Parts: sequence; structure tokens; C-alpha cells
Amino acid sequence: MSVAASRSNPFVVLHPDDNIVVAARNVPAGTAVGLNGSQVVANEAIDLGHKLATRLIPRGTPVKKFGQTIGFASCDIAPGSWVHTHNVEVGPLSLDYAYASEIPADPAPITGRTFPGYRRHDGRAATRNYIAVISTVNCSAYTSRLIAQNFDRKLLEQFPNVDGIIPIVHKHGCAMQYGGEDHQQLNRTLAGFARHPNIAAYLIVGLGCETGQASFLAESEHLVQIDIPGKPRGATPLVLNMQDIGGIRQTVQRGTEILAEMLPEVNKVQRVPVPASEIILGTNCGGSDGNSGVTANPALGFASDLLVAHGAATVLAETTEIYGGEHTLTRRAITREVGEKLIERIKWWEHYTSMFGAQINNNPSVGNKKGGLTTIYEKSLGAIAKGGTTALREVYHFAEPIRSKGFVIMDTPGYDPVSVTGLVAGGCNVVVFTTGRGSCFGCKPTPSIKVATNTPMYERMVDDMDINAGVILDGASVEQVGREIFEKIVAVAGGEKTKSEAQGVGDDEFAPWPIGPTL
Repeated sequence: MSVAASRSNPFVVLHPDDNIVVAARNVPAGTAVGLNGSQVVANEAIDLGHKLATRLIPRGTPVKKFGQTIGFASCDIAPGSWVHTHNVEVGPLSLDYAYASEIPADPAPITGRTFPGYRRHDGRAATRNYIAVISTVNCSAYTSRLIAQNFDRKLLEQFPNVDGIIPIVHKHGCAMQYGGEDHQQLNRTLAGFARHPNIAAYLIVGLGCETGQASFLAESEHLVQIDIPGKPRGATPLVLNMQDIGGIRQTVQRGTEILAEMLPEVNKVQRVPVPASEIILGTNCGGSDGNSGVTANPALGFASDLLVAHGAATVLAETTEIYGGEHTLTRRAITREVGEKLIERIKWWEHYTSMFGAQINNNPSVGNKKGGLTTIYEKSLGAIAKGGTTALREVYHFAEPIRSKGFVIMDTPGYDPVSVTGLVAGGCNVVVFTTGRGSCFGCKPTPSIKVATNTPMYERMVDDMDINAGVILDGASVEQVGREIFEKIVAVAGGEKTKSEAQGVGDDEFAPWPIGPTL
């Protein structure tokens, strides 16, 4: 893949089989492009991240990017033409899954790298140290938030080892089938946050009459407390039901008293050297553009491979943004069974979306298309690059605990807050979030590193972006930026604040995925 552009050729050539190139900057109409000894002239202006046809693409034939089909010409596309939604349609793909046919060799192991992290009593490694107030239902969300807000920054200054008290609140929790699939998934998500290593202690707050009962949550998910004063380790979690306590005011008062007792105990923890192998990296892309699959995502993929070499886990998510590129992953599956797990999820999504008259190709957003992404196939092939090149070792359901090392996949929607909620519930203790349009994302209790795909957006939103992968378009290598991302992951795991953390982002991004009807 040739990435670096130049003054004389402002386009990126990604694969010799491609019939398009990608603009590394805004290109005026009439610009001549040199390609393999020949010249193509841009018939119209081509914006950053958008595509230019390098040869005639007859109607009905594939449009190729990354050496793969990203769609089909809906009319004859002349050389030098802008290639986008006006002349490209999705069309059906015939994919050969070739399960476990191209399993990569394991990378050479790298040992000895550590980061200063927190070691919990049960042995788990944490990158942050929070207390959580977990609401079982929307009806207790406001009360949960009031409890957390009673502990302002000035008060928490007395407890320097506590990163904060976060309200885990949401709009779900009732009007669902008791014990059904939706209920079980919500429980799994709430429990994943409760038992997350970055949560030192937690309080559960319910209304009392909701379907999503706190008692059912605690029992079905085997929740226990760890470091609560006056409670033996492994005891039943602390639960406040507002209807039992006496309403909002009395629940807030009681909850505040309980958290005040927790703080000194939670503050006792100290950072110690933790092997880099205990990092569980969640990867996500949001507000993507046409250069996401050219710069930030491949660089993150390089960092993912480095983490795997260190013995860590790296997780690709957003199944609807794997769609159309899943055949590149099934080949890397460590076994046929793992590959089939991914395809079962793909088929589930086809059925699920069809129930509502939707298509997975509806996924690319208005901003995605403005940034140059034309079809879901194109978006997916670029998104998959975040997963690097190592063997696919497991496929998990949404919010399922991640227990495998190496490269794995979690089934999540493409909607960023929901996707990252699933990743964090699964145990990810660092997230890297790539963005081309400029997503300002964070998700407590896990720090989120944001990587910009292009320099203009990075400079415009420098207060929100941690790393600029746009330098790849100016000549830096994917490997150089990948190593920068890896070093940032280790530094952030060790306590370095991300741009989103510095601004306090993350209290409002908890978003469970409701998959069933609201009754």
C-alpha cells in the first residue's frame, strides 16, 4: 500500500488492483494525477478523503478500494471522475469465507514491558480507580446522578487516588420481558460495569417496582462487593430501592453516607508495576471519513499487533461495520468454529435489520458520506484495519466478559456510545477511538484515546484529539504512527490523562443496547 502523497500527486494509491485513488487533501478540478507513467486529470474538485476514478469503470462493474469490492458503478464512470454515492451502488457480494485458511503465524513475543496500574485483591489489573453509582432503571437515574454529584471536585481532592464517582445511568430497565434476552443483556452490561477492574466499589440504586430488579441483577450475575467498609469481601452488593428508603431525598442522603464511607478505603490503593499483557484494548471508530482506512485505522492495527505480541488482548467491535469485509476475518480465524461464530452474528444482523425494514448499508451516516465514505463495504474494509493482522481467536456477544488474549471480536452495533459500552462492560481497560470527522468521545471508567485521521481536523479540534494520524498522508509511515499509538496506550494505562478525561467527558456515554420491544 502506497500512502504518502506529494505536491505533484495529492492522491493515495492503496492497492494495484484498485480503480480509484483517495484524495490526501482538497484537489481542484483540472489537477493532473500521475499514475504508473500515465496521467489522469480530475474532471471536478475532489475533497479530502474522496475518491477519483483512475480508469473507466463500466456500469455494473466493481469499484475497487484496498483491492476489494466496495460497490458497483451505477453508470459508466469516466477516468478523472469523482466516485461517490451518485454513481456507486451497493449490490450483492458473493463472499468466500474460506474458514481458517490463512491463519497468521503468532508474532514474536515481547516481554518485560509494564505500566503503573492498580492491582485488585482478586488479581485483576486496573488503569483507573472509580466508585460507581449504578442505576437499574431510568426511574432511579436522576437520584443516582444526585448522589454522585454530592461529591464535587473539591471534596474528592481529599482522596487523590480516587479518579471520581460516576453515575451509571440510562433510559432502559423496565417494560421488557422479565428474564428475556433483552433483560439478560442489560444485566450483563450493568454487571460488566459493576465488576470492571476500574470500578473499586459500587452502589446499586433502583426504584423498586421495575422489571430490572436489583436482586435479579445481583443473583443472576453473581455480583459481589470487594472493598466496602463493614462488608466482608464477597458479600452481596449494596442496594438502595427508593420506594423502600422513602423517595428521592432520603435515598440521596443514604447513598451519600454510604459513598462517604467507601472513599477512604478506595483511596488506599496505590499504582504498582503491571505487565502490558494485562491491557485489554477496545477499538472503535466514529465520525469516520474516507481516510479512516488509510491512516488512523491501519496505524491502530499496527498498535494492536504490538499489544498481541506483548500478550495482551485487542478487541474489534461494530459488527455492522464489519459487514462486507467479514471474509477477510474468517480466513484469519484460529478455527473454523471461531469463523462460524462471526458469520452467525452477521446473519443475525441481516435478520434483525430486516425485521424493521432497514438495511445494514444505511449505516454510513451523513457525516461519513460527506467525508468520502460511499458504502458500508468501503466503511467496513477500512474499519477492520483496526484489528491488525494477527489470528482471530474468539468472537464474543455484546458485553460478554473478554477472557481470551490476542485479537478477538465483540458483537456490537456501529453506534459509538453503545459499542463502547459493550466493550467496557466486557472488561476493556483502555479504548482507542479513531475519527475523521471529529468525535469528542469518552466513556468512564475506561480512558479513551482519540486518533484523528487527517491533519485539518486534528488542528481544528486539537483540544479533543490525542494523536494525529493525518501525518501519514504527508509521508510518515503507518508503523511510525502505530508505535506512537502503542506508546500512548501504555502511558494512558499508567495514568496519563487523555484529552477527553481532561475535559471530564464520560459521565453521559453509558448506553446499553436494548434489542427487544418496549412493552
